[in-house]
Amino acid sequence: MIRVLIADDQAMVRQGFGALLAAQPDLLVVGDAADGAAAVTAARNLNPDVILMDVRMPVMDGLEATRRLTAGPTAGGPKILILTTFDLDDYVYEALRAGASGFLLKDAPAADLVQAVRVVAAGEALLAPSVTRRLIAEFAARPQKDRPRPVALNALTPRETEVLRLIARGRSNQEIAADLVVAEQTVKTHVGRILTKLALRDRAQAVVFAYETGLVAAGE
Repeated sequence: MIRVLIADDQAMVRQGFGALLAAQPDLLVVGDAADGAAAVTAARNLNPDVILMDVRMPVMDGLEATRRLTAGPTAGGPKILILTTFDLDDYVYEALRAGASGFLLKDAPAADLVQAVRVVAAGEALLAPSVTRRLIAEFAARPQKDRPRPVALNALTPRETEVLRLIARGRSNQEIAADLVVAEQTVKTHVGRILTKLALRDRAQAVVFAYETGLVAAGE
């Protein structure tokens, strides 16, 4: 059972999303919060697996709440799924850097919301929608100039480096397996080793790392 917390300052959004998710047999809505500070407190008390996090909230915004909830260990803790409108501003890049595992447009179809929760809970970054791939390429590629190759990359094998590049381009494990002509379980093993070696929380953080270090450039 996937435990979900909903953080949004609009009661109708919380109730609507809550009803939709609660109707799924594998999802359990454990609580909601009307601001970021309440979300942090609720998350620590209720131990959700996934938090649907709005960005613009009173008291504490969703970005700061995300930073507080993802600080510390590189693994464990709730996965943060950022809810955003289609204004495509700096919040998206900042949310990734803060530790979010993905984004969802608030006007996305109901089925997309349900699937997004499952994808993020499973440890995947929510990179499938084409809009999200464009956002990651646009925002993560901004600080680009002559960055030195981080020493941490030296710990990766050539195959792991190749897998990291494919992750950064939004490929799923299944797609990477097809590209490299290996078993999907082999790809999962590579991904796990990459995250461990680079001390990253999840695939979303791996995407940020790949773009920020210049391993992958936007448009590749």
